[in-house]
Amino acid sequence: MPDKPIATPRFPYKSDRLKPLRAFCQTVRLGSVSRASEALYVSQPAITLQLQALERELGVGLFERSGRRLTPTREGQLLYELAQPLVESLDGLGSSFREKVRGLDAGELNIAANSSTILYLLPKIVEHFRSQHPEVRLTLHNAVSADGTDLLRSDAVDLAVGSMLDVPQDLSYEPVYRFEPLLIAPPDHPLIKQRTLKLEDLSPYGLILPPKRLVTYRLVDLVFQQNRVPYTVALEVGGWEVIKQYVAMGMGISIITSICLTDADRDRLAARSLSQWFPARSYGVVVRKGKYLSPQARAFIELIQPDLFTRRSYDDTGHSER
Repeated sequence: MPDKPIATPRFPYKSDRLKPLRAFCQTVRLGSVSRASEALYVSQPAITLQLQALERELGVGLFERSGRRLTPTREGQLLYELAQPLVESLDGLGSSFREKVRGLDAGELNIAANSSTILYLLPKIVEHFRSQHPEVRLTLHNAVSADGTDLLRSDAVDLAVGSMLDVPQDLSYEPVYRFEPLLIAPPDHPLIKQRTLKLEDLSPYGLILPPKRLVTYRLVDLVFQQNRVPYTVALEVGGWEVIKQYVAMGMGISIITSICLTDADRDRLAARSLSQWFPARSYGVVVRKGKYLSPQARAFIELIQPDLFTRRSYDDTGHSER
């Protein structure tokens, strides 16, 4: 008798590919089966079975354990980059349709940004957006970088605007603006009058810096450490307006980016470029990879830079400042 052909394995879930792919994407995003099950209101065994069936069908392992967290393997990360836009698009189909029907004259937009971005970078953009779409309820969430990424991951905001040095794999960052690093001091300060400026010249003077948890403090510390130049912090305080006020009062000097210096500061403060030692800081837009961007979010991004998040092939990761 002739040999019977080998039957291709049949998996019952294949009639509905969305469920296992959604379970897979949530597990990648949240780092555990238990959190994925809570997010999807499905039992943990059901999530586990779907992930195992997906691995059997594809013939590769999709996860590896890193401490208490599940992280995707190389193949798992590739599948996530392919599957997440599909899952997001299907899950967002209803809201997308309703928003298309309503148009841009309704709905809401949530944006995360730190105080300096809200104060110095966004006012003109927000003004233009409000004039074009007055019916959209716009909320600016004041957040430092870490809080902003948490808000993105939990879908509490549609996008974030600010500066990033390290870009996590699950986020996309597109820099748009670049600002020069500056030393600021009172106009009569010796460093301002000095013909040439070395990093060592800053050592005798106390610095006024933002809190240690913020990028600026970490960057200042890194540059001084790399150049083996000692420095002292005279005052640690939040808010660039406060920092500039204390510098103007002669309590110390500070290192800022040019975004923070306005025309109103010219009479009370003087600035010197520090671009020889400190890198320029970029500011741009951050979104979660694969997230459906509402018409309101796309309209806001268009005001910053048209076609900023054009669709690319999956292996083109785009720009990131590291």
